[in-house]
Amino acid sequence: MARYTDSVCRLCRAEGIKLFLKGERCNTNKCAITRRAYRPGQHGQARVKPTEYAVRLREKQKARRFYGVGEKQFSNYYSDAAAHKGVTGEQLLRLLEMRLDNAVVRLGFAASRPQGRQMVKHGHFLIERNGVKRRVDVPSFQVRIGDTITVGEKSKEFVKHVIATGVAARVPNWLTTDHDILVGKVLAKPAREEIDSPIKEQLIVEYYSR
Repeated sequence: MARYTDSVCRLCRAEGIKLFLKGERCNTNKCAITRRAYRPGQHGQARVKPTEYAVRLREKQKARRFYGVGEKQFSNYYSDAAAHKGVTGEQLLRLLEMRLDNAVVRLGFAASRPQGRQMVKHGHFLIERNGVKRRVDVPSFQVRIGDTITVGEKSKEFVKHVIATGVAARVPNWLTTDHDILVGKVLAKPAREEIDSPIKEQLIVEYYSR
């Protein structure tokens, strides 16, 4: 993914929703959406009715930014989803949800996806699959049913602080975790009703089907 170096709060304002890119700050009065609920830029407060194409494009961009995925990578996820049996939009969200950087956030081991992605890149998580445990430092790594996710020794104190401050989100039913020993497990693939992402996936399907 191309590195974004501007303020991430501008991304939330551009999409008009909280993308929770700064963890705890997003739930306070310091949140950019709370203070300035309009698009960034000189003409941010102008009222312009978006075209149908613009609505679909913005939904795709919203999903990309929510999960921290680059354009090419997101397109590949869509191609994979379309190749699977079932509803394409739901398959797309399922692939995004089962990224390792998203899974550690869902487990409560990180306060935001950017933070989870950084921790994964630094090798702070181990995956046990089929009885073999190994360190994984690829944020896009796809977790599978039965995988066990363990917090590395260097991150245990930080993760305990995240849990203690109440920043961590509720763990969804497709995952289970023991916060005492900092171990999580993948129980199933997430059902659509278990994915609370603010994404209208049908609009993304329509965007790529145009």
